[in-house]
Amino acid sequence: MNIVVCLKQVPKKDSILRIGSDGKWIDERDISYEMSEADAYALEEALRQKEKHGGEVIVVSLGPERARQSIKEALAKGADRAIHLFDSVFDTATDSAAVARAISAALKDEKYDLILTGLQSDDYGFAQVGLIVAEQLGLPSATIVMEVQPEDSAVRVKRELESGWFQWVRLPMPALLTIQSGINQLRYATLKGIMAAKKKEIREVKAADIGLTSDDLKPGQVIERAYLPEKTKRTEFIEGKPAEAAAKLVEKLRFDARVI
Repeated sequence: MNIVVCLKQVPKKDSILRIGSDGKWIDERDISYEMSEADAYALEEALRQKEKHGGEVIVVSLGPERARQSIKEALAKGADRAIHLFDSVFDTATDSAAVARAISAALKDEKYDLILTGLQSDDYGFAQVGLIVAEQLGLPSATIVMEVQPEDSAVRVKRELESGWFQWVRLPMPALLTIQSGINQLRYATLKGIMAAKKKEIREVKAADIGLTSDDLKPGQVIERAYLPEKTKRTEFIEGKPAEAAAKLVEKLRFDARVI
């Protein structure tokens, strides 16, 4: 079974974030980066399926030179080879649709049974890239996947729904699945894996290699402004008899504060 895993590198969770001078995104200077958490779970699931059914795991990532750090981490954990989409043209792919177009073009000649992505990235969190890749490649897809059970020519998956409900779905392969964080226990790269990763292929792909131009990757969605949430305080007295006051309090907690 051949599985493609889409990886994204994002700022570390403990990074101190500051708004950039243009006011449109964070200042990326002096920030450390790591593999997006949901993508790490997608990678782990791919490695577990490979251990059960054989085949290979191919990692694909779009990003600058620093993204190779996360790619090498994936190879050290057990992925077989990697595709790095890297040149200045890819810098224009700043929204989900453009990133998905780039990934789809890079995978058009690959042979795979499954494509796994994280449910959503830790930075933008749009949860759209996987679905758009599936649409671009004409693949069936399932989101928020908590369990994967490959069959002869299909895959049975458990999806997480709302309010503690789950759904089992069977899809023909090849298919694309977006993986929920917590689906499994993440592994660490071993010393043997780290040494083996040095000999594994990281194929660097430029936009022209897969027939894309900056016009093809022009984003349809842009961030106009980024800002830190403003903290405010307000005190409100609820009057009336105890039963009436309690009912009003519950209503405000439910519909205004949205905490119950």
